[in-house]
Amino acid sequence: MESKVKELRYAIVQSIPVMLGYLFLGFAFGLMLNDAGYGFWWAFFISLFVYAGSMQFVLVTLLTAGASLWYTLIMTLFVNGRHIFYGLSFVENFKKTGITYPYMIFSLTDETFSLLCDLKVPEGMREERVSFYISLLDHCYWILGSCVGALVGSVLPIDTTGIDFSMTALFTVIVVNQWMDTKEHKPAVIGGVVGVLCLLVLGADTFLLPALTIAAIILLGVKKKCYIPSQS
Repeated sequence: MESKVKELRYAIVQSIPVMLGYLFLGFAFGLMLNDAGYGFWWAFFISLFVYAGSMQFVLVTLLTAGASLWYTLIMTLFVNGRHIFYGLSFVENFKKTGITYPYMIFSLTDETFSLLCDLKVPEGMREERVSFYISLLDHCYWILGSCVGALVGSVLPIDTTGIDFSMTALFTVIVVNQWMDTKEHKPAVIGGVVGVLCLLVLGADTFLLPALTIAAIILLGVKKKCYIPSQS
C-alpha cells in the first residue's frame, strides 16, 4: 500500500504541467459548451467518454451546426488520427498494464504521450502503475476543468467571445515547437498553403475537411515518392 501511495505522489508531481494546461483548456471547453446550450452533464459525459481535447472544441461547432454523423466521424479521424501512431508506439508497454490496458489506449492524449515518453520512475516503483496514475490524473484534470467551466458558465454571465481561440493558441504553440524541433518543414508548409487556399476558395464554414483531405493526399504522395528509388 505504501508503495502505491509513493507512486501516486510521483505521478501527481509528473502530471502538474498537464494539470495547469488541462484545467484551463477544459474550463474553456465547458464555457463554450454551456454557451452553445449544452450544460454540466454534457460537459461531464463528453469529457469522460470522448476525451479528445481539440476534437471536443470542434465538436461544439459540429453540434450547433447540426453536422451529420458521417461528417463528424471523418472530422474526428482527421483531427485525432495521429493518436493511432501514438498507440502503436506503446503497444508493448501497455500490454504489461493488465486490466488497465484498454483504458491506457483510450486515455493516450498528446500531453500524456509526452509525459510517458520521458517517464523514468525511481527504483522501487512500478512503471506500469505510475503510467496508469498519470493517464488517470490527466483525464481527471480535463473532466474537472470542463465541469467547472460548464457550471461557472451557467451561473455567471461570462462573455465567451474569443475563448475558442484558446485551442487555436494551443495549436500554434504545438506547430511552433514542432517547427523548431525538426529540420523537415515541408509538411507544415504544405499544410499551411493548402489550408489558406481552401479558406480563400471555399470560405471559413466549409474549408477545413477539404483542406485536411488535400493536404493528406499531397503528403502521402510526397512520402511515397521519397521511397521510390531513382532510375538510372
